[in-house]
Amino acid sequence: MDAFTPETMSWEVAGMRLFFATLLPLMIGLERFLRRKPIDFRPFVIISVGACGLVMASIEMLQSVTDSNSNIDPTRVIEGVITGIGFLGAGAMFRQGNFVQGAGSAASIWVAGAIGLTCGMGEIWLGIAISLIVLILLIASGPFTSKWDPDAHATKDDSDSGQ
Repeated sequence: MDAFTPETMSWEVAGMRLFFATLLPLMIGLERFLRRKPIDFRPFVIISVGACGLVMASIEMLQSVTDSNSNIDPTRVIEGVITGIGFLGAGAMFRQGNFVQGAGSAASIWVAGAIGLTCGMGEIWLGIAISLIVLILLIASGPFTSKWDPDAHATKDDSDSGQ
């Protein structure tokens, strides 16, 4: 057992999973960043890569452990990741008057974790499909949601004066 090389998957497979776990949520995070939403692009990538790595590690352990008494269950890792990301996303939401701000970013950060999990499982096609659907939704919904976005109505003078 070598702690510095994958045991059951090649470096190419591991690299491709991590690459897509980085690239796909980066695109979603950049959309949020460019629209000046509560979460910038970095947590999207960090969460996705972390989720991807955890699933890859659990798959490696599941396939490399030969002890029949061992109880390794990658679905428990998935459950933990999804629950933890839910708490992070909740921190992005806040109520302002009659509206809840940050729900789109909170949901997007949760999806970044799901993308990392799917890429970590080797289902890159699914990660790409999820990313495209979310990106199209975020971009296409902009004109409809901007009336509730206080940053969309701020003038240059408001942002310069710190109001």
